[in-house]
This record gives sequence, structure tokens and C-alpha cells, in this order.
Amino acid sequence: MKSDIDIVTRCNMKPIMDIACGLGIPEEYIELYGRYKAKISLDFFNRIKEKRDGKLILVTAINPTPAGEGKTTMTIGLGQALCKAGKKAVICLREPSLGPVMGMKGGAAGGGYSQVVPMEDINLHFTGDMHALTAANNLLSACIDNHIHQGNSLNIHPASIMWKRSMDMNDRALREIVVGLGGKINGVPREDGFIITVASELMAILCLANDLDDLKERIKRIVVAYSVTGQPIRVEDLKVQGAMALLLKDAIKPNLVQTLENTPALVHGGPFANIAHGCNSVIATRMGLKLADYVVTEAGFGADLGAEKFFDIKCRYANLKPDVAVIVATIRALKYNGGISGENLSVENVEAVRNGFCNLQKHMENVKKFGVPALVVINRFGTDTQAEIEAVMELCRQNGTEAAVSDVFVKGGEGGLDVAAKLLDLLEKEPSSFKPLYDVDLPIKEKIRLIVTEIYGGAGVNYVKSAEKEIEQLEKMGFSNLPVCMAKTQYSLSDDASLTGRPEDFEITVREVKLSAGAGFIVVITGNIMTMPGLPKKPAAENMDILSDGTFTGLF
Repeated sequence: MKSDIDIVTRCNMKPIMDIACGLGIPEEYIELYGRYKAKISLDFFNRIKEKRDGKLILVTAINPTPAGEGKTTMTIGLGQALCKAGKKAVICLREPSLGPVMGMKGGAAGGGYSQVVPMEDINLHFTGDMHALTAANNLLSACIDNHIHQGNSLNIHPASIMWKRSMDMNDRALREIVVGLGGKINGVPREDGFIITVASELMAILCLANDLDDLKERIKRIVVAYSVTGQPIRVEDLKVQGAMALLLKDAIKPNLVQTLENTPALVHGGPFANIAHGCNSVIATRMGLKLADYVVTEAGFGADLGAEKFFDIKCRYANLKPDVAVIVATIRALKYNGGISGENLSVENVEAVRNGFCNLQKHMENVKKFGVPALVVINRFGTDTQAEIEAVMELCRQNGTEAAVSDVFVKGGEGGLDVAAKLLDLLEKEPSSFKPLYDVDLPIKEKIRLIVTEIYGGAGVNYVKSAEKEIEQLEKMGFSNLPVCMAKTQYSLSDDASLTGRPEDFEITVREVKLSAGAGFIVVITGNIMTMPGLPKKPAAENMDILSDGTFTGLF
């Protein structure tokens, strides 16, 4: 089979205005970024906001192998399959972060014959959204240090500053730094650090904001530090919310592109699925629901992380009601959760598949806890055997859940027609009765307990002393009624990556609790969550090049 780049360079893209016209978007609401990319004016949503919403389809997954299970590829392929079946569908995805593209993970535009294009632009600078977010984030950092240098009228305690500088690149050397060195003229020396742009609270805010006014209000509420008397210092105290929103005036507009089969795709926003909620923007999703009969979107990592946050954070704030969830499983991930090591995942092992099914079973149960019907989709790989696939199909049937096999990587939309047919049938037969897992007015610890026991299957929660104090402080400041955003490993239902399958009787340890007041959630950190990744020994960037004729190589 051809490489992703070979497939992309031979595809027939339509001018993006043709894609927009197919969705019924007039030319005056389209802002072109070349021939194949565009932004959609926010004014257009006001024109269509009274239209009936289409069906909302969430694509999630089981706990993955380190290589990932093709959730984005499945999302794109399913959108193509629905269009091929004669339905009007739109795909809503996150934007890739440049650091992982240049590092180990590679791009996030799908793969094989289920890709969004122009793949090279989407995976690189795209329409500049990441750079705008980086600039707005670092404007705030500069203003904090400038305020201290200029007399510190807000009485900011330098050791209490929580706001980090950011850049959209993996650079471990910048995780911990000291700023203000070189004498009084250069500011006040203090410890600081960088995070990758997609881990910035600004990214989460952009993706949860309903419009420009809401964006500004959320930016105002960001708590960046505390005073020497313990009072929260917000962006509105520094009076830079307007300037930050100005830098984001274009980034807030959804990006319109297409798939290899010319299915419309809104690719907008990209918050971390650990430190934040891991979903594309509310604005893009809501617009997609007005433009199409079916919207296919995804949430980061497995259903224990991405789907839970999609349901409890994004849907709660945007008043979204998901109609169905697709749980992506692979034979290799089932073997991985059945205790098989990475080098042996391509060897037929039906027993390991059966042993690992407990992980998929838990995710099926979890989705149904939210009142959302679920369809299991086996994303077929070349090393899968018929016996392994049949074992999964039979186990799904025994658990009362329909399953389908996908070949969208190899065949594009055609390879997802059986998935689309079963999905449409499920939508017809089983209406959603969606409800969040918890009431936001519950105490912080009770919300954490419910997620740990109900979603992860754990026995309880332990708190380090500093995390206990952080919860106490948040409750005293009146932030106890926010949803919680759990940060943990994606490789296990627990906070221990080595506990694959469906671990039992484990306890989650909460080591840090952070406030994202602008985004509107409390981040609960378990384990060691990295907000500034590093590059591997051989970064993907070493294989990338552009030739004199404009041909690019090495991007995946």
C-alpha cells in the first residue's frame, strides 16, 4: 500500500469554496487561506443558529497501545462512509500540535485513504491558530513579569505565579527555567518554565468558548498567581484580556478543509487530552450540527479520559446531546490489554484477545452509564486474523453490543460502509438518553470519587497533603462547583500504566489539584503528567525535507 504522502499527493482536492457551497455557506462568510483552506466567519452561525441540529456521533476508544489505535483515521473514514451512503455528514477534529509532528507521534490528519487534506498544511502551520495562541499566552507572561518589575501594585507573590510561558514544540530544556537574570533592569529573578501550547489554559478556553464575548469573559477569569496575602490575581487585574482576545480574533474562527473523498471537515482547536479536555472546539461542533445531518467527532485517548471529559465538560458547557458513541478497538490493543508485549502483538493469539476483552467491556459499560448507545468498531490491521476478529464479534454480542469491522485505512469510505449501516440502524433503534455522570454542585472530592469508582473501576482515592490543601483553598475561594478534569495515564484505567486490562481494587493517588478558572474546570493530576514533551532519540524531523519543486518528504 502507498504511503500517506503518496496517497495525498495523488488525491483530487476540490477548491475549498466548492466545499463551502456544498454546505450552503455563502462566499461572504468564507475567509480563504489559499485554494484549499478557509476560515468560517462567526457571523455565519448567527444566520443558521435556529436550524435543527443533526445527529452527534462521538468516536472514542479502548485503552491504547503506545502506537495508538487509529481513532482519527476511523473518525475521518466514518464521515466519508456516511457521505458514500448518501448522508450529509461533517467531520469535526482537533488541530495537530507541531511538537509531536516533529517528534515521535507524527501528524494527526488520519492515515491511508482516510485523511484530511491538505495534510502537510494541517500538520504544520495550518492557518496560524497555534501561533496566535502562543503569542496570547506569552503576552500574559510578559505582562505578569512587567507588572512586578514596574512596582507590583497588585502585590503578586513571585513564588505563587502559576502561568507558564508556552511554545508549540517539544523542548525538554525549557521545562524548568529561571527568568529575570542579569540585574535589576531585566526584572525580578524567579523560577519559571515552558509548556507546549496545546497544554495552555488558553487552548482549553478557545475550545470551550461559545463566541468572542465568551472568550473574553473566560480570559478575564484566568487566575495567574496569588498575592502575598493569598488573594487570587486574575487576568482582568492585569487589564490585558482585550489584547489577548485581539490576538485570537482569527484563531477563534473554525477552519474548513476536506477529506481525500471531499467530505467537509472542521479542524479547530487541540487541547491536551490529559491536562485539559481533549476535544475540538465547541464553536466548530455547534456549527457542524447546523450544517449537516450527521457530525462525527472524536475525543482524545480512551473512553476513560476523552469520552468522560467530552460528556462531563464539553457537552455540559455547550449543551450538547450526543446521540451515539463509536468505541474503536484493535486486535493488537486487545492483546496488549491481555498481557502481550509489543513485539508479539502481530502474532495470532485468540486467548490473549479474549483476555484483553475485559478492557473493551469496561469502556462499553462506561459509555452506557451516560445513557449513550454504543457501537464497537474493530479497526482492522493487516496482521489481524479472522479467528481473532470473530472472537471479538462474539464477545460483543454476548455483552449486548453490536460490532462492526472497519477497513477505512485501506479502502476509505467504502471500507466503512458496514460501520455506517450499523450505526444508522443503532441511531434508529436506540435513542440516546444522555446525562452527565455527576452534578457539578457536589463537593470536589465526591466528583473525583465518582469518576474513579464508576469510570475507572477503582476502589477509592488517596490524596497527598498538598493536594488536600489545594482542594481546601479552591473550596474557600468558591470554585467547588466546577467540573473536574482528570489527568492520568492513557494506557490504563488506573493511574499506573503497567496495569493493563481491567484492574480491580486499586486506588488512585491525587498529587496535585490545579484551577483552570477561565476554562471552567479543576484539573486533578495523578501520576507524572508531562506538559512539555521532549523529542525522542531520532525525531521525525530528521526525515523531513522539501525539494526544489515543492515536493515534501518524511511527513506522516
